[in-house]
Amino acid sequence: MLITNKVGITGMGIVSSIGNDIPSFSNSLKTGKSGIKKATILKEPKISVDLSARIEDFSFVDSIDYVQGISEDKYQHAKRLGRRAPFVIQTSIVSALEAWFNARLHYNKPLPERIGVIVAGQNSTQNYQYDLISKFMKNPEYLSPRYALEFLETNQVGVLSELFGIEGEGFVVGGASATGNVGVIKGYQLVKSGLVDVCLVVGVVADLSPMDIQGFINIGAMGGKKFIDQPERACRPFDKKHEGFIYGQASACVILESETSASKREVPFLAEIKGYSFNIDSNSSANPNINGEAKAMLSAMNQAKISSSDIDYINTHGSSSPLGDKTEVEAITKIFKKDIMNLRLNSTKGLTGHCLYSAGVVETIATVEQMRNGFLHPNKNLETPISNELQFCGGKYVDYQIDIALSNSFGFGGINTSIVLKKR
Repeated sequence: MLITNKVGITGMGIVSSIGNDIPSFSNSLKTGKSGIKKATILKEPKISVDLSARIEDFSFVDSIDYVQGISEDKYQHAKRLGRRAPFVIQTSIVSALEAWFNARLHYNKPLPERIGVIVAGQNSTQNYQYDLISKFMKNPEYLSPRYALEFLETNQVGVLSELFGIEGEGFVVGGASATGNVGVIKGYQLVKSGLVDVCLVVGVVADLSPMDIQGFINIGAMGGKKFIDQPERACRPFDKKHEGFIYGQASACVILESETSASKREVPFLAEIKGYSFNIDSNSSANPNINGEAKAMLSAMNQAKISSSDIDYINTHGSSSPLGDKTEVEAITKIFKKDIMNLRLNSTKGLTGHCLYSAGVVETIATVEQMRNGFLHPNKNLETPISNELQFCGGKYVDYQIDIALSNSFGFGGINTSIVLKKR
């Protein structure tokens, strides 16, 4: 067998509002389950629109117990690292454990210096810090000595590297709503260049404080006012009644690995990463850019050495923002032109909400699961599309074979990313 330096995904793990492991997440995609609800825990001061797809009833210990094949030593190590850690650390440990064991790295892994870790996320502990403010104001010495470590994203690098014995490169990346894709791209680059054989990429939970959420509402980015009493209908990518994104939570992990390493370990690719693109618009504002988004998709296809006619499916950024959806439709139309009617478009955010930092990793997993199982998940709230020229997924599950897909993520500050995935 000819071994190349191709890069693929060999393991995946997730904790989300619609499933706390890959099988349950995949089943929720098929059934069109929405995780969007009214807030069950009310905080003061009350924000004006409190709809979200939060991770509910999460138990760290129960989640570790559920991971198949975990050794007693690894179980106790994970429990010790996460028992008193913030929620965002706990969910990262759980999603990473699932991906690690799915990739069979628990018994047959490369040398520690040949494994890397990338944490995709920034400002993830906002709510953790917000909850401490009142106690801090009363007694500053109340703070745990570990606080100085735990509010830093690099703590995730330390925790995950210790848990899995990782001694290659490790760092944190950010890219606003494109952060997850940035993490996958940087992991791909590490493996493709030969700096590591395996790279763990974790998209972290965005645990927003009420002040952060109100800030998004105040700039008009977040929707939900029209559907305040119908939460599941609030996130409406590409529908004429869209208002803005609905906040979601997820921790998602993918294991990226070279074909040489995966073949040596006799572990199959779940999907291959064929190409990517990452560009910026020279723009500090929140508004999207048609040319930047079009360039990202075209450059990713050029790197993968494919044409627009080869793409079966786009997992769009599709945030449910009126301007964002309109801009992405125009960018897709610009690139795909005559092939537009053979292309299926979908948005996972209609079910999960916008998971912010982890969105790109969540949507990579959603794309891979649809590829592997031959289906398109519903975009259940698409009733009146903003364009009749494109083939959007509708309100029901359909059988569909995806061979090559794009997964788009675009972020505030003019950050544009696109990844090409191929079925294996």
